[in-house]
Amino acid sequence: MESRTYLQLVRVLLDPDPAVRERAADEVNDCLSAYSPAQASALATLLSAAAASEANTKTLEAQLHAILELMATGHVGPGHVSQLQDIDLAKLPTDIRDYVHDLLES
Repeated sequence: MESRTYLQLVRVLLDPDPAVRERAADEVNDCLSAYSPAQASALATLLSAAAASEANTKTLEAQLHAILELMATGHVGPGHVSQLQDIDLAKLPTDIRDYVHDLLES
C-alpha cells in the first residue's frame, strides 16, 4: 500500500470519534492484500493498542475483527496483539469477551 494511503488509514484509526474509528477498522478489511508484511503487523499492533483502551463496544468489535483478518494474512503473530491482554474481559459482553480470548489463543 502506498505510504500516503497507509498513513491516512492510521490517522483515522486513531480519530477521537468512535464512529470514525469503527469505519476505519472496517476499511482495514477491505485492503488486506494491499498491505506489505510490515504494514499488516504494524496495523495489528496499532489496533491491539487501540482495542485495549476502546470504550465503545461497536468500535471494539470492529477493531477485533480487523485484527482477526490481519492475522489471517500470516504476517501477524501473537506478539503483535499482546496488548489485548490489557482488556478487562469482565466488563465486556460475552460474545466480545470470547472474541478477545480467541485472538489471544491464536
